[in-house]
Amino acid sequence: MSVRYTIIRTSAGWMVVGGTERGLRFLTLPRSYRESVLDGNEGLFRDAVEDSSVFGDLPLRLQRYFDGEKVTFPDTLDFSEATAFQETVWGETRSISYGEVKSYSWLARQIGKPQACRAVGRALARNRLPIIVPCHRVVASDGGLGGFSGGLWLKRRLLELEAGRL
Repeated sequence: MSVRYTIIRTSAGWMVVGGTERGLRFLTLPRSYRESVLDGNEGLFRDAVEDSSVFGDLPLRLQRYFDGEKVTFPDTLDFSEATAFQETVWGETRSISYGEVKSYSWLARQIGKPQACRAVGRALARNRLPIIVPCHRVVASDGGLGGFSGGLWLKRRLLELEAGRL
């Protein structure tokens, strides 16, 4: 199965989105320089081909999202490399609406595993499609940010962006 990707420039920085015939497989978080957007992600690009034609209007929607517009991402996703638990967690995370914030414990209850808060957090840490699978909208029950692969400063910025405070 061939992997295609494209590099996108948004107001937040440069990003890369990639996918297969099954759907979107990965999205990098914004980086300041185009040259750095592929750094540290070599495994994602093994045998990948740059081809922007397969992503439709997704690049435009990502640009609009980072410009502060309410945007949806109903795209088909390729979770073929995920565990069943990760796929369940990520699928439920997609139900969290723009501007809404939920807790790890809420998410664990939603998937029928109320004691699995830490496992939910670990699954979200492995999310390869941030923004599209909006793991930044999941916080600790006490209101703390929890974690985020892009750093807590970026998680806070995304939540502020969606709340209309940027």
